[in-house]
Amino acid sequence: MTVTAQMVKELRDSTGAGMMDAKKALTETNGDMEAAVDWLRTKGLAKAAKKADRVAAEGLVGVAVDNGRGVAVEINSETDFVAKNADFQALVREVARVALTVGDSVEVVRASDLNGKTVEEVIQEAIARIGENMTFRRLHVLEGDTVVSYVHNAAAAGMGKIGVLVALKGDATKAEEIGKQFAMHIAATSPLALSEAHLDPAVLERELAVQTAKALEENASSAKPKPEAVIQNNIIPGRMKRFLAENTLLGQAFVINPDVTVEQAAKDAGVEITGYARVAVGEGIEKKSEDFAAEVAKMVQG
Repeated sequence: MTVTAQMVKELRDSTGAGMMDAKKALTETNGDMEAAVDWLRTKGLAKAAKKADRVAAEGLVGVAVDNGRGVAVEINSETDFVAKNADFQALVREVARVALTVGDSVEVVRASDLNGKTVEEVIQEAIARIGENMTFRRLHVLEGDTVVSYVHNAAAAGMGKIGVLVALKGDATKAEEIGKQFAMHIAATSPLALSEAHLDPAVLERELAVQTAKALEENASSAKPKPEAVIQNNIIPGRMKRFLAENTLLGQAFVINPDVTVEQAAKDAGVEITGYARVAVGEGIEKKSEDFAAEVAKMVQG
């Protein structure tokens, strides 16, 4: 497979690797972007990259909570300008309200009533009125004894670029108080899962493969190699333990008090986190981009 300049740029942007390293990684992996990231990490040339760091789209996430049920809806627009439009914000607010009442899926909410019309009809009318394409793309529902919501980079009440829901068990007043702090923590750290038990086994398997290859390669090039038993029984497990501490919510150091984990902070408050959701605008959407020279050339060509 031919490795293009755009592929190299994308890999560099997502990993921070140098141009020649990125090109070599893509060449070695036959252009497979995910494998190239792993190749760079094995060589110690890149940090773990999350796909969310390589995607972008405009719009808003709206959240709503009532009586132990919370929803987060994502509605996309073509430009950030429209996301600041009061008409668009009212649409996000109304869709979240409907979802809170009836929605368990995007399809169900689209077909539900909103002021005498279906939600989908209301969205189509907004497209015609505002003059920009919009998509009701995602819905996340979370239920629990207490559900707390938070929006980061709020554009208006209950909506912003990142929406977080946290479900907790325990005293409702305490859960509300510390739940907001946990939600802010989640917005900042973007954990992969609640705990190791909730992590996708494929993610763990991939990380173990990367850390094993990296440890063995580092040991092979070391002036004082360690016995293989030390690598297998100490170094690799230690690195996996650190990975879990950095990427699972309960294992992370609590941003409000880094001396304790989120799990310990919850125990100290007399509550238990039973679930969470973090929805950021544009996750999973690759936005087409062109370099400035290509854009100018296209304009000149008419």
